[in-house]
Amino acid sequence: MIIGNGIIANAIKSYDTADIVFFASGVSNSLETRTSEFEREFSLLKTVHEENKGKKMVYFSTLSIHDQSKQKSPYVIHKKKIEDYIRNNTEHYVILRIGNIVGKGGNPNTLFNFLKTQITNKTEFTLHTKARRLLLDIEDISKFLESQSLQVSNKIINFSFPYNFDLKEIVTAIEKETYQKACYSEVDEGDFYKVDFEEEIITFFSGISPENYLETLTQKYI
Repeated sequence: MIIGNGIIANAIKSYDTADIVFFASGVSNSLETRTSEFEREFSLLKTVHEENKGKKMVYFSTLSIHDQSKQKSPYVIHKKKIEDYIRNNTEHYVILRIGNIVGKGGNPNTLFNFLKTQITNKTEFTLHTKARRLLLDIEDISKFLESQSLQVSNKIINFSFPYNFDLKEIVTAIEKETYQKACYSEVDEGDFYKVDFEEEIITFFSGISPENYLETLTQKYI
């Protein structure tokens, strides 16, 4: 059972099964501040849980929970509350904390979509030279679930390609694929947070270099 109709829900359609509830609905914009949006997701999740007790729940959370600079963010606070509810009320669950998703469509405010739009439209933007980000191909979510979701239970998993990409690396890769030069000004600012990835995640992405992973993303989604 898949709850939701966004980019994640569409990506895992081929793995739909009656035995597992994939909760892929809710607040996708990390900049959201409206209480009503957070309450809507929480209410839906509680209803789905009550109607499907006994089934394993797979919930898609965010790696930004590890970002110390965002601990007071309404989005992060909300995600933590959802995680706590699932851990305390669901008999079988898997919580996937995911990085910056890259795929077709989705939230236009995601890092990759934003940079792609600015570069293709030849719009000037500000680049924070100290910022680094974790990226994740949307298709890797379904691949990982196919290999892990039935075996793993009652676990929170940090899931992303295990490398913090420099923003200049991402911009350069998009420039190469679009044959356009980005127009930006540099600011000596930005940050990033470190995430500890378990051996199963390292193994899942083994044999893939950061350069190849980023090149594949640009070729697939630009």
